[in-house]
Amino acid sequence: MDNPYVPLLFLMGIAAVLALGGVGSSVILGPKRYNRAKLEAYECGIEPTPHAIGGGRFPIKYYLVAMTFIIFDIEVVFLYPWAVSFADLALFGLVAMMAFLVLITVPFVYEWKRGGFEWD
Repeated sequence: MDNPYVPLLFLMGIAAVLALGGVGSSVILGPKRYNRAKLEAYECGIEPTPHAIGGGRFPIKYYLVAMTFIIFDIEVVFLYPWAVSFADLALFGLVAMMAFLVLITVPFVYEWKRGGFEWD
């Protein structure tokens, strides 16, 4: 047990057994009473339609809002640890974080150009 990764691999094995065991047991033990209502697509209680009105396309604002959330969420998650250990990282940390901020700016500018920040 000199390898420090053995406990981590052991924990990952236990997690895999529990995850696969839960899915497997639900397939084996779960109820199997299928009917027409359960097999239909669920659309918030509205009767499903074969073709959505307007061709079934979502407006781009839906995706832009999701992209905004992901951009700022990831940015905060990475900026906080960097700020805490800024003194230890020195110049390498500064250069790496500036590269990250430049890369994260690309989708931000894309969203801005597409009008994602204009709420009608």
